[in-house]
Amino acid sequence: MVGEFRGCAGPYAMLRPLGGGREWQADPVHLRPATQDERLSAGVRAVNERARAAAVAFLDVELPPPPVPVPECAECDELAARRRRAWLRYDGSAEADANVLLRRHLAEEHGRTRT
Repeated sequence: MVGEFRGCAGPYAMLRPLGGGREWQADPVHLRPATQDERLSAGVRAVNERARAAAVAFLDVELPPPPVPVPECAECDELAARRRRAWLRYDGSAEADANVLLRRHLAEEHGRTRT
């Protein structure tokens, strides 16, 4: 995860997502400066999320519901877990990628075109 350093709270470093969002705590021992590629990727993701939110607000449209995995399918479970991990770290881009992959898998392996 890439975050902006915001300060310290006790023994923890406080970070927040690039472009804003809810802060989280991290053990300073596990922190390192982000690489140029990581900073660029996180910056692009933040811009895309702002643009998507603005478009949804402007167009006043609802996004389709997320795809539902097929029970007891290992690949469905892994893609749903990937989506959940992305959601937990406020990574809308990775969450959308996981939804696309899950929809593709559902269509190709389970014959579902709508979820």
